[in-house]
Amino acid sequence: MKLVKSFLIILIAILLISCSSSSKLQAYKNSEPKLDLQEYFTGPIKAWGIVQDRSGKVIRRFDVSMIGSWQGNVGTLKEDFIYYDGETQQRTWTITKIDNKQYLASASDILGDAEATVEGNAMRWVYEMDLPVSDTTYRIKFDDWMFLMNDGVLINRSYLKKFGFTVAELTLFMQKQ
Repeated sequence: MKLVKSFLIILIAILLISCSSSSKLQAYKNSEPKLDLQEYFTGPIKAWGIVQDRSGKVIRRFDVSMIGSWQGNVGTLKEDFIYYDGETQQRTWTITKIDNKQYLASASDILGDAEATVEGNAMRWVYEMDLPVSDTTYRIKFDDWMFLMNDGVLINRSYLKKFGFTVAELTLFMQKQ
């Protein structure tokens, strides 16, 4: 009986958490300017970012050059990262529009599909990846929240989670060129 109660409590907690994130996104339904993912991720974009550990200390800084293109409902977003410590990295996303609010995306270093939902000026993008740190690799869940601002600026707040706990945060400022 104890096991059944524990299972039910965990199940209810998971349902509440998933409903909570969905309802949080709904809060932006009428927010302007409206985010059109295909429009925003077409052409060149410049970005600047930081990664903070769980204490808030900035542990990495980086610049990103992106270029996006679409053919019908399938888009490609190429990212070139230059970290301030000299490391470089590339990632190419393939983004598929499911409907006006739902997208699926994949990249070679992403586990499975990334799922994105857009409401008003906001988008939530959730995915997992194996993140190398020093000599170890950690499976991390990314919970990205993007907010379209005026003048072609998109702010991305990403919460990096392990076992449901935020272990780092990433902040990225993007601007269409």
